[in-house]
Amino acid sequence: MRKTILSVLGILFIIGAVVIATIIVENKTKPKPKVEKVIKTVFTDIVTNTTIPIVVPANGNLVAKRRVDIYAEVQGIFRKGGKLFKAGQLYNSGETIIKIDDAEYKASVKSAKSNLYNQITSIMPDLRLDYPNIYPKWKTYLSAFDMDKNTPELPKMDSEKEKFFISGRGILTTYYNVKNLEQRLSKYRIFAPFKGVLTDALVTEGTLVRSGQKLGEFINTDVYELEVSISKEYSDLLKIGEEVALTNLDKTKEYSGKVVRVNGRVDVASQTIKAFIEIKDNSLKEGMYLEASLNARAEEEAIEINRNLLLETNQIYVVKDSVLGLIDVKPIYFSDKKVVLKEVPNGTTILAKPLLGSYNGMAVKIFTEKKAKSKK
Repeated sequence: MRKTILSVLGILFIIGAVVIATIIVENKTKPKPKVEKVIKTVFTDIVTNTTIPIVVPANGNLVAKRRVDIYAEVQGIFRKGGKLFKAGQLYNSGETIIKIDDAEYKASVKSAKSNLYNQITSIMPDLRLDYPNIYPKWKTYLSAFDMDKNTPELPKMDSEKEKFFISGRGILTTYYNVKNLEQRLSKYRIFAPFKGVLTDALVTEGTLVRSGQKLGEFINTDVYELEVSISKEYSDLLKIGEEVALTNLDKTKEYSGKVVRVNGRVDVASQTIKAFIEIKDNSLKEGMYLEASLNARAEEEAIEINRNLLLETNQIYVVKDSVLGLIDVKPIYFSDKKVVLKEVPNGTTILAKPLLGSYNGMAVKIFTEKKAKSKK
């Protein structure tokens, strides 16, 4: 009996607990959370189509416009000159840069000149007897002949008889042989072709210089050129004589140059064309890195915005009645940070800064200066 009563009580307890739990669950009311609608603030601009100059950036290293690689055409010992042959040495136009020992070769030249003098002297008696009319000019030539100076030009031969007589004695052959030796003797000294500076010296005084050996480099420091590569689509827009603005790598100094040459061939690998900009400035040095801004053309009825505002679908966001929308645009030119667009109507309100998580139809509010001042 006792067990029966306890069992009935246990069953009743369980049933009661289930009923009470069901009632509690059914009567429990959950408060619905209130969803706050967040409207993001955006920065905007009003479109005004104007003429946008398309500036093509380019860069490169300066190279002296006038430069000479110095090579030896003769062999000999490099003798000490008035100035040390060192990099950075300045020379005036016509000043001796290199002097090679020419004592031995000069002696052979004098020997050849002496032979010419003797040949002309030997024909003088015949000229006096057979050609008395031409004798005076050859006598004058011999009187002006100086072994220490360049051989003077032979007297002009007016008749065939005179020409045959002189040539038959071998005088013409000897004369041109002497002139050839004198020409080679002049190569033992190398003169500065213009005022400039020696940028590279590969030999020193006392060195044995060999024919064909490179001795150094010489440049003019007054005018430099900057070689830049431009996309082929702008090659026909670049004009010779056009002014170009340039800056150094640190953007601390500006220079002015002009386009002096434009190559007529497109590089096959890079599809670019080379333009050459001439620059004059005393502070410039060869090898300096400069950045140039070339005015390629001016695009009318266009705007310029940041590249990150243009979508991959060639669309941009506009704001109309506090709602974001999309319009199609026509990109004309891309630079590193900017893009030039056309077909954007005047008066259109567009985003000035990109908005994270933006989408078509998104509700937004436009940032104004008044709101910014009230917050302060």
